[in-house]
Amino acid sequence: MNVLRKILFPFAILYGFITTIRNFLFDKGILKSTSFDIPVIAVGNLSVGGTGKTPQIEYLIRLLSDKYKIATLSRGYKRKSEGFVLADSTSNAEILGDEPFQFYQKFPNIQVAVDANRTNGIIQLLSQTTKPEIILLDDAYQHRKVKAGFYILLTAFDDLYSDDFMLPTGNLRESRSGAKRANIVVVTKCPKNLSDEKQQGIRLKLKLKYGQQIFFTFIDYEDTVYGSQDERVEVKDVKSEAKLLLAGIAKPKPFFDFLKNEKDECLTFPDHHHFSENDLNEIQRKAQNKKIITTEKDYVRLKDAGVISKLYYLPIKSTFINYQQNFDTTVLEYVKRQFV
Repeated sequence: MNVLRKILFPFAILYGFITTIRNFLFDKGILKSTSFDIPVIAVGNLSVGGTGKTPQIEYLIRLLSDKYKIATLSRGYKRKSEGFVLADSTSNAEILGDEPFQFYQKFPNIQVAVDANRTNGIIQLLSQTTKPEIILLDDAYQHRKVKAGFYILLTAFDDLYSDDFMLPTGNLRESRSGAKRANIVVVTKCPKNLSDEKQQGIRLKLKLKYGQQIFFTFIDYEDTVYGSQDERVEVKDVKSEAKLLLAGIAKPKPFFDFLKNEKDECLTFPDHHHFSENDLNEIQRKAQNKKIITTEKDYVRLKDAGVISKLYYLPIKSTFINYQQNFDTTVLEYVKRQFV
């Protein structure tokens, strides 16, 4: 914790008090929450960014989309549009935001929408000619005006909410007690070989309430990087050559560590960064005609920002260390109960 954050400790206490009162008012029904007649699954975190929401949403899409009509609803962070937008062939990352546009490109059989007002967004989705049967709310754990039927709370292995503190001293958006709303807690970005003993230690540390389930996942990288016109290069070949690694995500270190060698240069931008012409020129200058490898989220912004040669992205996915079938069964049983 740096000095400035320590100085701001009184504001963290005040912010924690305000969010606690807000949650109390929603819990008691004094502030209104709207519920809906279809399954609504909210995925989010207590902290600010970096827990792996996007691969978790994509996991749920893969789990559910073969059986049900799925829609994702996101805020569309840093998009240049306003209000409710339903993705179509004219959409891009500036209109939808990078993560929703990534969903739209990867999963053409689902509906992708953005709206800062999640209640209105769900109402608009249900007014479409083709109505979704399930709505996945992206980063909506604190959006209490919607009462989701099922909550999945993410916390990163190296930044557990139990070790954190309220903003601005820490990174928590609300107090640790907010975890009690979760049906499932997923500890993300774990080491692949996390032992049963260490998993049990984290269970005890998070102090889950009776009935809450906990699962452990790691970020799994694909064996191939992808470019335009379906160009593909094996990761083992990319790792050995000199290249520029580029990331505009909350926590880029694991991405860099997975790909880099001593000949590489790493270029970092803020999360959800909109690339300017100066940025593009800097990227090309530093690349010096070498391959540029970026994250999938950055790729959807960069490919529309301007012409960048030799640009590739490395897809990731969330993989369960164990008990994946239990997670799948819990989610599917919740969905099935809503159709009875």
